[in-house]
Amino acid sequence: MTVEISRDPWATLDELWGVEVVEAVEDGIGPLAGYGRCSTEDNQDPETSRGWQFGNARKFVEPLGGVVAEEFFDVGQSRSVPWERREEAARLLAALKNPYRGWNAVVVGEGTRCWFGNQFSLVAPKFAAYGVELWVPELGGRYDPRNPSHKMLMSVLGGMSESERQHVQARVRAAMDAQVLNEGRHQGGRAPYGYETVDGGPHSNPRKAAEGYRLRVLAIVEQSAWVVRRIFAEYMSGRGDRAIATGLNRDRVPCPSARRPDQNPHRPGDAWQGGTVRAILDNPRYTGYAFFGRWMRHETLLDPDDVAAGNVIRFRRASADRIVRSRKPAHPEIVSVEEFTQAQLLRKSKSAGGLKTARKAERYERPTKRTYAFRGRVRCTVCERKMEASPRPRGMYYRCPARTLPTGSPALGTHPPTIYLREDVLETAVNKWLGELFAPKNIDRTVAALVASQGTETPTNHDAARKRLAKAEQELSRFQAAIKAGIDPMALVEPMNEAQAVRAAAKAELEGTPPPQTLTSAEVHAMIDSLGNVGAALNDAEVESKANLYGALDLQVRYTHIAHVADVITKPMGNVNNARVREGLLDPKTWAAAHLQSGEGSACVKYSNNFRRLSRWAGAHIGDSIRRLTG
Repeated sequence: MTVEISRDPWATLDELWGVEVVEAVEDGIGPLAGYGRCSTEDNQDPETSRGWQFGNARKFVEPLGGVVAEEFFDVGQSRSVPWERREEAARLLAALKNPYRGWNAVVVGEGTRCWFGNQFSLVAPKFAAYGVELWVPELGGRYDPRNPSHKMLMSVLGGMSESERQHVQARVRAAMDAQVLNEGRHQGGRAPYGYETVDGGPHSNPRKAAEGYRLRVLAIVEQSAWVVRRIFAEYMSGRGDRAIATGLNRDRVPCPSARRPDQNPHRPGDAWQGGTVRAILDNPRYTGYAFFGRWMRHETLLDPDDVAAGNVIRFRRASADRIVRSRKPAHPEIVSVEEFTQAQLLRKSKSAGGLKTARKAERYERPTKRTYAFRGRVRCTVCERKMEASPRPRGMYYRCPARTLPTGSPALGTHPPTIYLREDVLETAVNKWLGELFAPKNIDRTVAALVASQGTETPTNHDAARKRLAKAEQELSRFQAAIKAGIDPMALVEPMNEAQAVRAAAKAELEGTPPPQTLTSAEVHAMIDSLGNVGAALNDAEVESKANLYGALDLQVRYTHIAHVADVITKPMGNVNNARVREGLLDPKTWAAAHLQSGEGSACVKYSNNFRRLSRWAGAHIGDSIRRLTG
């Protein structure tokens, strides 16, 4: 059978398939402008999205004699943004005013991508005012502003667009919450200071793994992790956010934006700020657990007096019920959960106490022309305020004037006009004690106290991990016994999974963390011998070096002017327990020999020391500080 094919092969093929071809009308729509939009939330290729949207628009108008003469396409714009604030949509609206624009109608590829909520009712009158028609595929033709059915359908279309967006947001958030809760997955974004993102293996989704996607996990960067530990230790010792930032800047420690400028292009990277320290102290991811949803996007009106201007995105702290935490550790910890909890409790107590509590924290240290050895370390026992440095021709003093007390203060009735404490008297006695502490006649008692203090340390991470491991194994044993006794195994699936997760995390912590080290008497003797003559080094040291040493000792002085007695207390940095041990290493009678006479009277210095955790701290703080003095 031979079929004659006409000059137009498609005409014969359409006849065989029964395709009805709509002939273009001679007097058609004419040239049109096409509009489309692609949002970053869709995770689509902009070129692909542009192609199918304008393809739909052409299929819609070309049979009616329409030709898309100019294209307007927004990329990365949410549908909730009004047309006036979209770049290409605003250009389209501006072109309406041009009588030589070259088109008199606008067509869209999909209405739900172009209009959101009540946006159509705000935009359509502008097109009608300039005589420009709107062609919408969902309407099946041209929009007629006099047709109430068209208005109702476009209103429904805007509501559907808004509902679709909300459903997508809810599904994505629920999926990300589940990934963090069950897998501890890192959801992207900048790694916290002290961490970096590293390869975590193939993606858990087989399709994405086949396409080469990889998971990302957090790993510790020791060059900056020690700064995080220092911030937590100093905060627990009583220093405030700005005082910690000042100390880091003084020690020339690079701030986060200076260490990782690629992650912080919006920051100058010049110095630490109090807000930076506060953000680190408030970040729970340093505990090794994954957290998600601490900050949430909120849409607020750009102008409450002009609702048509639309919304803008603002980030706010989420409520506690919206924050998700992983069930098990997701990455290595920098601080323990116990330390982080103590820091949060301390911050809560400060905020609850108001200004009265905040005054107890070490605040911002203003720069001075000269260094004072005991700056910020001397307090008046009458008013509990810090005594300020006051240079005099006869020497350096620390004073507390009553005129600076607020009106109505209870201390005004008993406070002298001015209280003075001479610096050289205090410094001589303090340096003598530090020198005698490591003198040959007292070295054996000092070493014995340091070695003995190791037995009173608080449980280490190893001890806590062993306790969690033993408890988890006991729970698993009980569950297994209950199953053997006839309990339905399905009722114990969830608690058994949790116990197994705790056991796995404890085993990983024990295998990945070295056991705590203790010092022997010989090692302590060797450490002290390496310090040399401590007393001579202190006497010959510069004021800056002495101030650094007193800071490492966290030395605090409380001066009672009536008895002319200065009570000196030292607390190792990072030691949360501030209990004072009234007896020092030496016989208390030894301290009575510290009475020194000066032009302002006598000053008896009583010493106290806290030897809890001192064995570990002595080498890290006292040793390094005195080595700098002797060097």
